[in-house]
Amino acid sequence: MAKTARCPSCGATVEFKSVVSVLAVCDYCQSTLVRHGEEIENLGKMAELIEDRSPLQRGAEGRWQGLHFGLIGRIQLRHEQGLWNEWHLLFDNGKSGWLSEAGGEYVMSAPLRVTEPLPAFADIAIGQSYVIADHSFSVTNILTAECVAGEGELPFKVGAGYAAPVVDLRSDSGGFATFDYSDSAERPLVFVGESVAFKSLAWANLRENIPLPEVTVKARAFNCPSCGSPLAVNHQNIETVGCGSCGAVLDTRHETVALLATATAAVKQPRLPLGTQGTLRGDKVEVIGYMKRCMKADGVEYCWDEYVCLGADAKPVWLTQYDGHWNIARVVNRAVRAVGDVRFDSEDYKHFQGYEARVQYVIGEFPWRVKIDEAARVDDYVSPPRMLSREQTGNEETWTLAEYVEPAEIEAAFVVAVPKPVGVYANQPNPHESRHRAVCGFFWKLALAGLAVHLLLLILGPGGTLFKQPLTFDPQDDEPKLTREFKLSSDGSRLEIAHRTGITNNWLGLNMTLVNTNTGQAWQESREIARYEGVDGGESWSEGSRDDEIVFGDLPAGTYVLAIDHDMDAKSGPLHSELNVARPGPRWSSLILLLLALAPFPIWTRIRRGSFEVKRWAESDHPIVTASDDGDD
Repeated sequence: MAKTARCPSCGATVEFKSVVSVLAVCDYCQSTLVRHGEEIENLGKMAELIEDRSPLQRGAEGRWQGLHFGLIGRIQLRHEQGLWNEWHLLFDNGKSGWLSEAGGEYVMSAPLRVTEPLPAFADIAIGQSYVIADHSFSVTNILTAECVAGEGELPFKVGAGYAAPVVDLRSDSGGFATFDYSDSAERPLVFVGESVAFKSLAWANLRENIPLPEVTVKARAFNCPSCGSPLAVNHQNIETVGCGSCGAVLDTRHETVALLATATAAVKQPRLPLGTQGTLRGDKVEVIGYMKRCMKADGVEYCWDEYVCLGADAKPVWLTQYDGHWNIARVVNRAVRAVGDVRFDSEDYKHFQGYEARVQYVIGEFPWRVKIDEAARVDDYVSPPRMLSREQTGNEETWTLAEYVEPAEIEAAFVVAVPKPVGVYANQPNPHESRHRAVCGFFWKLALAGLAVHLLLLILGPGGTLFKQPLTFDPQDDEPKLTREFKLSSDGSRLEIAHRTGITNNWLGLNMTLVNTNTGQAWQESREIARYEGVDGGESWSEGSRDDEIVFGDLPAGTYVLAIDHDMDAKSGPLHSELNVARPGPRWSSLILLLLALAPFPIWTRIRRGSFEVKRWAESDHPIVTASDDGDD
């Protein structure tokens, strides 16, 4: 049941809806009131909230995990990179929670009692893992924020200037956790929840005329204090502006614009002018900022363009460009585990390269504090056409997922001309991949079809043994060997004559005459069977074969007999053989020849695909070593 009290300063009614609320800000005079049982203490005036064009307000309602809630208070916090809101929630079951609203991302969380020991704030480091509520979380951000202002009901005493050391953690399943060290640097309060889509909370009673996050506000114009050029802020929550004339970086948080830094390199205008609007992958975006970043490798400096765009949901969208290669990128809102290579969304990403990226100069508007020469350790992992990049600073780790965009798509989205790509980029799709897959698919279809036909002919075809006959060849016997008569029932028949012997270190010459007894027509063939083997220098050797087979083709129908004359070493003993006369079916060699004829096509497309990959990885920390490279070494 809600409790009410009178504001000691103005007499207005102040309501405490939640039993956990110990502080409320008077809506009329902004006095900060603390409840001590039935007593109300006035801590003085709360600073006024900074207008941030949030679509939320006290009294807004939504649903999360099946529970209805209402917004009953908030605090505004600022840190080096910008401003964000923490909204205090009251659920219908009487429990409270929090909704974080920062940079277009919304995170729902609730307090969690943790009995396990947790580290002190000074002992936390980026990348450390902790198990909370049976889930593993990794530290992604460490910061000390300052309370700017507050309103409504809050579960703790707070005021302008209140320090808030906090640690953000994420899980690889999208879970979110916060260690809040505001009350104690040794033992934090723990909040656990998840990143959510704004619309998924089924909002009601949002701020009038601001039903969803918007990107534009009334422009604020001023002159650059460094060069006098006219500048303006056209979007919400802009922390810094880069002057396009002189490269000065300006702090725009206050009405009096402050000069933060001057550019150390010549400023060049971006290919996509600031303010350019377009539709990219179905989303309307506007280019609001441009950053030139560089890295050095082997003493050579490489620079690329990064454009900050705002979409309809006010979330930053990145466009990067290097040598005509474009990527669209968004920050990943969950932890990514990097041990060697990376697996993300059931896809494997290989480490491409690691380097230090520095900001050379900036132009336009940025929702965070930009610094000239700011350095970050970057590691890129690729799975074309996507690339995962991890940026690490002293107290923050950010993962970004990028996807390669063809220049034609950029031209169509923003109606501008862009240069053609040069070389091969890290996550550029291999143009030969689809062709290779298609050719391989066609190869295996033909191979399977050939195998199926071959097996069908083996089962149903005319092949089969007509008869078998044992034969003995003796050097003292010069009479020809005659087989029994056999019939071929159709013209164009094929006949296979096979001899299986057991000779060793010997030879046998065969002169065969196949006679059609109906017509007297004859076909002759001579064959030699030889097999030798032994041991030379302790190693076994062999040559020749004990068996032989020959095929007579295109024979007319009729009755046949085979006569065999033999020739052999006069000193040889008798040689035994088995004669096999058969109608031959399809030969495996035919299938092998078919495969050999088809194989050059997938081999060629594979070579082309592999050549592209060699060029891609030549620019990485893990180049592909080829045979020619080994020879050079």
